[in-house]
Amino acid sequence: MLYALKIATRYLTASKAQTALLVTGVAVGVFIFIFMSALIGGLAEFILSRTVGDISHVTITAEDRDPAILVHPDGAVLAVAERGRARTAALAEAATWTPLIETVPGVIAVSPQITGAGFLTRGAQVAQVSVTGVDPGRESAILNLAGYMHEGAVRLGAGRIVLGQRLADDLSLRLGQTLRLQSAVGVSAVLTLTGIYSTGNGMIDASSVFVGLPTARTLFALPQGVTRIEIKLADLNAADATALRIRALTGLDAVPWTDGAEQLMEALNAQAQTGYFLKSFALITIVIGVASSLLLSTYRRRPEIGIMRAMGAGQGFVIFVFVTQGALIGLMGGLFGAAAGYLALLPFPSRDAFEPGTLPMDITQGSYGLAITLTVIGAILASILPARSAARVDPVTAIGQ
Repeated sequence: MLYALKIATRYLTASKAQTALLVTGVAVGVFIFIFMSALIGGLAEFILSRTVGDISHVTITAEDRDPAILVHPDGAVLAVAERGRARTAALAEAATWTPLIETVPGVIAVSPQITGAGFLTRGAQVAQVSVTGVDPGRESAILNLAGYMHEGAVRLGAGRIVLGQRLADDLSLRLGQTLRLQSAVGVSAVLTLTGIYSTGNGMIDASSVFVGLPTARTLFALPQGVTRIEIKLADLNAADATALRIRALTGLDAVPWTDGAEQLMEALNAQAQTGYFLKSFALITIVIGVASSLLLSTYRRRPEIGIMRAMGAGQGFVIFVFVTQGALIGLMGGLFGAAAGYLALLPFPSRDAFEPGTLPMDITQGSYGLAITLTVIGAILASILPARSAARVDPVTAIGQ
């Protein structure tokens, strides 16, 4: 085996220019493989971070039960109970469930909330808004309000409100001004604007306001319980499995973000399939290049192969020599290509610092080890045909040439 390795190495060094060109071609293929892996993976992470990163990965919503109906003996409906009160009662024990949910593996934040519609007024100006009441100290548990603050502070306390920059512009609002917020149930509160955020999402910035949970209880007349519990995970791809665990633990209907996101998942799968095709073409190019080069080498070295056969070298020995030669080409090209790919990806920002207008390259998804392994395997497979061709050389005919 060592002697076969020595011969394979000598064949490679005998024509240094050809070997360098072949290794360079393999390295380019590996570089493309790594570049495409980082681009496709980074693009998927970028899309998910923009669409799912600032939303709840698992959500528990109060059940919207059918309202109670009082029916007269003659069949006439006398009264219908308020739907909102029945809905609120479903999450009356949120204070008990929150600590249990926080113990589930993979859960990094839990945010009990009271949500509803309201009207924000300043003088004669009125805007319909979506109100979210969150626990003070958990303002950035789901939506990173602290990271999106444009002016002021995110801390929510009694009598404070935080809203989006677009809404502030529409109503000509400034920090420190007092506003009146009226909920859909008719309760009003006078609040002070202490923070303005800008997420870049026009719908959120123009219609969502945040208050403290005690303020929301007053506005929506809910002395206990919440209307929704939002949960954030370390790995958003584990949402389905985590939702099942939470259902088993609490008996609540925990819904993962993937429910209703079929179009997004289909787009990401199509993107991944495109990446597989492009990377497969890169590997096919490597295989064709190695096979054609070794076939040419086999033809040029027929006399040498004939001498080896005449001296007693078996077909297996000759096959091993050429397979080893292909493996060395694949290994060297794979290492050089992986190193070049890593160095080329270093200047790109990390996944946590992706910015609009830049390529979302994720250096951690370069698949370096996989690229090298597949390249070596591909080079070995590409060398089998030339190796078998060399092993079938007739010693007498080859030496006579």
